[in-house]
Amino acid sequence: MSESRPPLPPFTAETSAQKAHMAEDAWNSRDPARVALAYTADSRWRNRAEFLQGRDAIQAFLTRKWSRELDYRLIKEVWAFHGNRIAVRFAYEWHDDNGSWFRSYGNENWEFDEHGLMRLRIASINDLPIAEAERKYHWPLGRRPDDHPTLSELGL
Repeated sequence: MSESRPPLPPFTAETSAQKAHMAEDAWNSRDPARVALAYTADSRWRNRAEFLQGRDAIQAFLTRKWSRELDYRLIKEVWAFHGNRIAVRFAYEWHDDNGSWFRSYGNENWEFDEHGLMRLRIASINDLPIAEAERKYHWPLGRRPDDHPTLSELGL
């Protein structure tokens, strides 16, 4: 029996937003094993200049990522969708082990299989150093509260 991760393609405005919110929640858990389950076993990624394939590589990548991007908080927003593809924009805040804060901005292109698992993720990301006083994400670690502003509402 195949794994399934509803909502399934083809996506609508509602289901693409639901898919993006589910991804945001998973990434905000900072649990590499949980996040990796949303991808096909042979999923391909480009993340910045790094190329990955498969859940094991994704899980190892995320483990490294969250060991250096501390107090990570993310917001995603759908930019466009069509058929089995969704484009999102995102911004996340984090600090390094020296206490320097960053806001990382990016875009992701996602392609899903018929079971709703992501088989392709292409991410372009830029890091902006920020002062701690410039932070906009102050919720407790984990899922973003429902009443927290979106990227558009924050002007990001």
